Amino acid sequence: MGVSTSVPEDGIAVVTVDFPPVNALPVQGWYDVAGAVRRAGADPAVRCVVLAAEGRGFNAGVDIKEIQRAEGHAALVGANRGCYAAFAAVYDCEVPVVAAVHGFCLGGGIGLVGNADAIVAADDATFGLPELDRGALGAATHLARLVPQHLMRTLYYTSRTVTAAELHAHGSVWRVVPRAELRASALGLAREIAAKDGTLIRLAKAAINGIDPVDVRRSYRFEQGFTFEANLSGVADRVRGTTFAAVVPGAGAPDALDGPTTDKEQQT
Repeated sequence: MGVSTSVPEDGIAVVTVDFPPVNALPVQGWYDVAGAVRRAGADPAVRCVVLAAEGRGFNAGVDIKEIQRAEGHAALVGANRGCYAAFAAVYDCEVPVVAAVHGFCLGGGIGLVGNADAIVAADDATFGLPELDRGALGAATHLARLVPQHLMRTLYYTSRTVTAAELHAHGSVWRVVPRAELRASALGLAREIAAKDGTLIRLAKAAINGIDPVDVRRSYRFEQGFTFEANLSGVADRVRGTTFAAVVPGAGAPDALDGPTTDKEQQT
């Protein structure tokens, strides 16, 4: 359990996240992802990083139970900073990052894949920001890198999800493959990237980041201010309570601040 790094073949490092049951990451987990990605990218022998996950889904966001157990706002601030660090580590990684996504990719998961250089997804993958149903805000910055502006807004306001096939149609997912073929497909793309000259691929990553029209670090940090305001005002707790009472009666507190919901639950 936790975050691990492996080197399955020359030039490729695989960073794997495993926080059962739904990969809702605690504060330290986000920092562990950040550290693992940064170390892999800084290794001169690595020319591509694959970011993957074990378990039921790729990522279900922040572990809300950790925040609810803590006194004051230290855990909330920690989650904000941890997510910021992890998203920035993917974006700033010295070499390209390929996200291998299966199952649900929600909340913080969108921050990770939205900042990745390429996405390979299993055919069961779904992507979304159910933040407004969870009393939270954030990662619209990263969703806007996956879908057109008006679709991003609609998905954000409704808390709906989209499939890997839909994102493939928009051009943000490179390949959609059967779940059993996900790792091999992601490694195949990584292998193609890693075949390039190591110095040149690092220059290419820096150059492409330099021409981005939006500063993703500043944009996301701006969003986080409103997330904190929602928590300070009490509206976050109020929305979380009413949403889960209506959607999942008797379920109690969720594992994740932006945890998985089904399409049926979204329509309730």
